[in-house]
Amino acid sequence: MTGFYRDGKCNTGVDDRGLHVVCAEVTAEFLEFTKSQGNDLSTPQPAFGFPGLQPGDRWCLCVSRWQAALDAGVAPPVVLAATHAVALQSVTLENLKAHAHLP
Repeated sequence: MTGFYRDGKCNTGVDDRGLHVVCAEVTAEFLEFTKSQGNDLSTPQPAFGFPGLQPGDRWCLCVSRWQAALDAGVAPPVVLAATHAVALQSVTLENLKAHAHLP
Protein backbone atom coordinates (compact mmCIF):
# COMPACT_ATOMS: atom_id res chain seq x y z
CA MET A 1 0.00 0.00 0.00
CA THR A 2 1.54 3.26 -1.08
CA GLY A 3 1.55 6.70 0.48
CA PHE A 4 3.23 7.96 3.61
CA TYR A 5 0.14 7.00 5.58
CA ARG A 6 -0.22 3.71 3.64
CA ASP A 7 -3.71 4.74 2.59
CA GLY A 8 -3.18 4.24 -1.14
CA LYS A 9 -3.01 7.99 -1.76
CA CYS A 10 -0.20 10.52 -1.91
CA ASN A 11 -1.51 12.37 1.13
CA THR A 12 0.85 14.34 3.33
CA GLY A 13 0.91 15.88 6.77
CA VAL A 14 3.25 17.18 9.44
CA ASP A 15 4.81 13.73 10.02
CA ASP A 16 5.72 13.31 6.33
CA ARG A 17 9.12 14.99 6.31
CA GLY A 18 9.99 13.46 2.93
CA LEU A 19 6.85 14.79 1.24
CA HIS A 20 5.74 11.52 -0.42
CA VAL A 21 3.45 13.39 -2.80
CA VAL A 22 4.43 12.51 -6.38
CA CYS A 23 2.46 9.57 -7.72
CA ALA A 24 4.74 7.85 -10.21
CA GLU A 25 4.73 4.70 -12.29
CA VAL A 26 8.21 3.42 -11.52
CA THR A 27 10.59 2.29 -14.22
CA ALA A 28 13.60 -0.03 -14.09
CA GLU A 29 15.87 2.99 -14.61
CA PHE A 30 14.30 4.86 -11.72
CA LEU A 31 14.49 1.83 -9.42
CA GLU A 32 18.22 1.45 -10.18
CA PHE A 33 18.76 5.17 -9.65
CA THR A 34 17.00 5.31 -6.29
CA LYS A 35 18.83 2.16 -5.16
CA SER A 36 22.13 3.84 -6.04
CA GLN A 37 21.03 6.76 -3.84
CA GLY A 38 20.49 4.47 -0.84
CA ASN A 39 16.74 3.87 -1.15
CA ASP A 40 16.20 0.36 -2.48
CA LEU A 41 12.55 0.14 -3.48
CA SER A 42 12.90 -3.06 -5.52
CA THR A 43 13.96 -5.48 -2.78
CA PRO A 44 11.12 -6.99 -0.73
CA GLN A 45 11.14 -6.20 2.99
CA PRO A 46 8.71 -8.79 4.44
CA ALA A 47 9.27 -7.57 8.01
CA PHE A 48 7.65 -4.28 6.99
CA GLY A 49 5.01 -5.79 4.72
CA PHE A 50 6.78 -4.33 1.68
CA PRO A 51 6.76 -6.59 -1.40
CA GLY A 52 9.30 -4.56 -3.37
CA LEU A 53 8.42 -2.56 -6.46
CA GLN A 54 8.65 -3.66 -10.06
CA PRO A 55 8.58 -1.54 -13.20
CA GLY A 56 5.01 -0.43 -13.84
CA ASP A 57 4.03 -0.27 -10.16
CA ARG A 58 2.65 3.02 -8.91
CA TRP A 59 4.20 4.54 -5.80
CA CYS A 60 4.10 7.84 -3.92
CA LEU A 61 7.62 9.22 -4.21
CA CYS A 62 9.34 11.88 -2.17
CA VAL A 63 9.22 15.01 -4.25
CA SER A 64 12.97 15.56 -3.76
CA ARG A 65 13.75 12.03 -5.06
CA TRP A 66 11.58 12.64 -8.13
CA GLN A 67 13.41 15.93 -8.77
CA ALA A 68 16.78 14.21 -8.32
CA ALA A 69 15.70 11.55 -10.81
CA LEU A 70 14.61 14.29 -13.20
CA ASP A 71 18.00 15.95 -12.87
CA ALA A 72 19.65 12.57 -13.57
CA GLY A 73 17.47 11.98 -16.64
CA VAL A 74 15.55 9.03 -15.16
CA ALA A 75 12.35 10.61 -13.81
CA PRO A 76 9.50 8.11 -13.90
CA PRO A 77 6.13 9.02 -15.41
CA VAL A 78 3.83 10.98 -13.11
CA VAL A 79 0.15 10.26 -12.53
CA LEU A 80 -0.93 13.90 -12.33
CA ALA A 81 -4.44 13.28 -10.98
CA ALA A 82 -2.99 11.33 -8.02
CA THR A 83 -0.10 13.71 -7.26
CA HIS A 84 -0.67 16.03 -4.31
CA ALA A 85 -0.71 19.77 -5.08
CA VAL A 86 1.95 20.41 -2.41
CA ALA A 87 4.46 18.93 -4.90
CA LEU A 88 4.26 22.26 -6.73
CA GLN A 89 6.15 23.89 -3.85
CA SER A 90 9.22 21.90 -4.95
CA VAL A 91 8.82 21.01 -8.63
CA THR A 92 7.28 22.86 -11.53
CA LEU A 93 3.97 21.95 -13.10
CA GLU A 94 5.75 22.17 -16.44
CA ASN A 95 8.16 19.37 -15.43
CA LEU A 96 5.36 17.24 -14.00
CA LYS A 97 3.30 17.66 -17.16
CA ALA A 98 6.31 16.87 -19.34
CA HIS A 99 6.54 13.52 -17.54
CA ALA A 100 2.82 12.84 -17.26
CA HIS A 101 1.77 9.21 -17.51
CA LEU A 102 -0.39 8.75 -20.57
CA PRO A 103 -3.03 6.04 -20.19
